[in-house]
Amino acid sequence: MGKSLGIHLTGRIVTGVVEHQKPWSRLFHFPQDQEDTGSLLDTPLDRLIDLVREQALRAAGDCGPIDAVGLALPGIVRDGVVKDSPNLAQLKGARIAEKVHRALSEAGITAPVTVLNDADATATGVAAKHDRLDAFIRLWALGYGIGFGRYPYAPGIWEGGHCVVTLDSTENYCGCGGRGHLEGIMGHRAMRLRFLDMEPEEVFAQAKAGESRCKEFVRLWHRGLAAATANSIHMEGPGRFYFTGFNVRFLDMKLLQHYLQQMVTMSPLQNYTLEVVPMSDDLAVTGAAIAASQAAKT
Repeated sequence: MGKSLGIHLTGRIVTGVVEHQKPWSRLFHFPQDQEDTGSLLDTPLDRLIDLVREQALRAAGDCGPIDAVGLALPGIVRDGVVKDSPNLAQLKGARIAEKVHRALSEAGITAPVTVLNDADATATGVAAKHDRLDAFIRLWALGYGIGFGRYPYAPGIWEGGHCVVTLDSTENYCGCGGRGHLEGIMGHRAMRLRFLDMEPEEVFAQAKAGESRCKEFVRLWHRGLAAATANSIHMEGPGRFYFTGFNVRFLDMKLLQHYLQQMVTMSPLQNYTLEVVPMSDDLAVTGAAIAASQAAKT
């Protein structure tokens, strides 16, 4: 395969061209202000498609033929259709692969479009960056919501952010409306709803300063992630887990390990490793492009 185009659509759009499993071009961002992570959340679907086309054309530039296009976005995606996307609600039900392919074809990019969950794309990008495209890895993306990605792709829903980690009926902060979900504890949106008087950064800072309410929440935050990771280990076995996203800054790996050791006690399941990967926009873009390239070969 030659060059592939990767597109990451969340509260922002990031695009780039990938060749030989590495970025070929610089990344293009919309909006350009990288602190703006939510201005697209309420953008109508047709306008989103227009913006995706514009940013794809910027990235493609004069790089020559594009052989495959990968589009990564949050939510449940099946056969190019977004079944649900709580964090980009306007995408629900959209035949997004068809719409993006039509828009790009009209602009001269006729390559097939592959659509996948953005956490899966990030996992693919991490696998490529660590030269592990022949291995099985799992990834937690800690951001506005909570994404769970795996590589290589396998059929399944894999909405790990919505796994139930508590039976407390008052835990109802998840964006999907479900109770007891991991995202309802760890998601950035959920934390802001829980602490209306503090930003998440202040919550973790106050916990370090000894404030009891914040300390208890930080313990809950880590126990929730440990529980979700333990569930994955008990279902699919041990292995390598990566953690990334803009809120990975809050992760205390020793505390996570402490809780995980309490939850995974069978010796055949204890051969797991945990590793933090600094957040980088190129991971999902590269992963989306690689996934599209792989899909085009089949």
